[in-house]
Amino acid sequence: MDIQLKRGLTEVCVLALLARGDSYGYRLAKDTEQLMPMSESTLYPVLKRLQESGAVDTYSTEYAGRLRRYYTLTDAGWRQMLDFVTEWEQLGKVYEFIVHIKQEEEKKRTGGTP
Repeated sequence: MDIQLKRGLTEVCVLALLARGDSYGYRLAKDTEQLMPMSESTLYPVLKRLQESGAVDTYSTEYAGRLRRYYTLTDAGWRQMLDFVTEWEQLGKVYEFIVHIKQEEEKKRTGGTP
């Protein structure tokens, strides 16, 4: 997968998780595990970029005697996620068109047999 595409998908995946509610780094890494496995060392630069861009904010809360940094989605982050969904809906239409053409051509080339 293209590195820029993966970076964008990672960011929007984090935004989507934060749309469900505030979370912390380790939990976000675990929650993304099934979709796109990433270590905390991969996740934290993503969170930093999102924070610097204004898509997420942070706050700290004490947990088990230590401060835990939580990330929360901002209005800008919500809009960024919605923009991504709109773009991918458009890309999905292009993808469906390409797959349809591919299937038509395969039928022609194989005489209609799979």
